[in-house]
Amino acid sequence: MEIKDNRIDSGKAFDWGRTSREYAKFRDIYPDIFYQKVADRGLCVDGQKVLDLGTGTGVLPRNMYKFGAKWTGTDISPEQIEQAKILASEGNMDIDFRAVSTEKLDFPEGAFDVVTACQCFWYFDHEKVMPELYKILKPDGRIVILFMAWLPEEDKIAAASEKMILKYNPTWSGGRETRRPIWIPECAFDLFELEDQEIYDVNVPFTRDSWHGRIFASRGIGASLSPEELEKWDKEHRALLAEIAPEQFDILHYCALAVLKKKI
Repeated sequence: MEIKDNRIDSGKAFDWGRTSREYAKFRDIYPDIFYQKVADRGLCVDGQKVLDLGTGTGVLPRNMYKFGAKWTGTDISPEQIEQAKILASEGNMDIDFRAVSTEKLDFPEGAFDVVTACQCFWYFDHEKVMPELYKILKPDGRIVILFMAWLPEEDKIAAASEKMILKYNPTWSGGRETRRPIWIPECAFDLFELEDQEIYDVNVPFTRDSWHGRIFASRGIGASLSPEELEKWDKEHRALLAEIAPEQFDILHYCALAVLKKKI
C-alpha cells in the first residue's frame, strides 16, 4: 500500500510492501536489552493481552513472545503481515496478525492491557488514534512507545550510509538522528500521562551484507526508490562498504522508551 504523508519525506510516496522480504530478513536487529527493559517494567508479560501497532513483520511480538503475553499485531501493509505470519508460524507462535491501519482499529472496549508501538508512532493520526487507544485499553492500561536509531554524528559507517540515502532520496526525513526522548503529541496528554521514559545506547553487530540489507529495508531506499535507482544504489553502497567497513562491525545506536498510563 502506497503512503503519502506531508509530515514524512516531504510527501514522497513509500510502500513498505515493496521491501517486506528484506525487512523480514534484515530488520530483526534489536538487542535483548531492548525487550528486557519492557518486561522488567511488568509490561507485555504473562497474563496480559497486548496489541502491537505498526507491527511490520512482527518483530516485537515474536521477540517478546517468550515473556508470556497474548499478542495481536496490526499493520497497514498486507505484505508485512504476510511475512509476520510466516515467521510466527516457523517459530510455532500463536500471534493474531491483521492487516489494518491504526486509524481503522475495531476492537472491543477494554480489550488490551498494553498497546505497543515500535518504530512507528509518528506515522499515526494522533487526534483520531489516541481516543481509540484509550477505549480499547483496560482502566490501568499502558502504551509503550519504542524507538532505535543509529547515530550518524558518532559512527562513521552509519554517517556514510546515511549520506548515500540522502543522495538518492534528498527528501528522506528519517536521518540526522541524535539522542532525544520519545516525541509525544500534545493531544495524548488529554487521556494519558507520561509514566516513565528512558534513553540508552547499544552497539548493534552487522556484517557488510546485513548492514547493506538493513539500509535497503528502510523507508528511504527499498520502500521508495524506483528499480533503476535501487540498482544504482545497490552497486554504489556495496562499493562504499567494501572501502570503509571491515567484514564485521558494530553500529552505535540509541534506544528510547516511553510509557503512557491511561488516565482514570
